[in-house]
Amino acid sequence: MLEPAEIARIATEVASEKQATDIVLLDVQSVCSFADYFLICSGDSERQLRAIWEAILDELKLHDISPLHKEGTADSGWLLADYGSVVVHVFAPDEREFYGLEKLWVSAVPVLRIQ
Repeated sequence: MLEPAEIARIATEVASEKQATDIVLLDVQSVCSFADYFLICSGDSERQLRAIWEAILDELKLHDISPLHKEGTADSGWLLADYGSVVVHVFAPDEREFYGLEKLWVSAVPVLRIQ
């Protein structure tokens, strides 16, 4: 079984490979009771959102890691995969700005930011 940091690293690398934009990995352990890491990234189209999302799910599945919960669709502009200790958010730019997760979790420790 992979450690949370390794799951977060893999998901982040896959998002980067799929040209996700504004990738942010937050260590939320000190401010959140339900997760250790949040990965937040954006895609510029429904097609790209779907590609990022599916690539992360597929890569983690290769490591026998499946989400506990999934929600959202590419056409909604927000996809979420809850891996327990790691929560992956894939946003369209407008939805990302609207929900403002980085502002909500401003006390979290930024581990990585790729713009």
